[in-house]
Amino acid sequence: MQPNLPASHYDRIGGVDKIRTLVHRFYELMDELPESYGIRKLHADSLQGSEDKLVKFLSGWMGGPQLYVQEYGHPMLRRRHLPFAIGASERDQWLMCMDMALLEVVADSALRRELSDAFAKVADHMRNQAEVQVA
Repeated sequence: MQPNLPASHYDRIGGVDKIRTLVHRFYELMDELPESYGIRKLHADSLQGSEDKLVKFLSGWMGGPQLYVQEYGHPMLRRRHLPFAIGASERDQWLMCMDMALLEVVADSALRRELSDAFAKVADHMRNQAEVQVA
């Protein structure tokens, strides 16, 4: 870290090992909670590949090594998620699991808030289904 620069989220969370712990817990919750069925069914039977990719993505996204980019190129998140129907319900299920994992894994409440807010923006951007308006 250079002097006078704020610590990155990557440094504040504790590096890739802590990100791995967060992501593992996130996918455990997705797999266990009936409320997350909508997003769980969008994933393969085994969550290992998704877990590995999310760890690598979050490493760079949080300001650490660009592991995802090194292996797969630019994330193009929205494009990569277009094959999956993602509406408000799926976004909210994803955020519920991530917020629960953050609460369990990240002790720093300010960092939890910052990450939760950032995740909410990204998750909302992933939506590709129009919401049905009931009159």
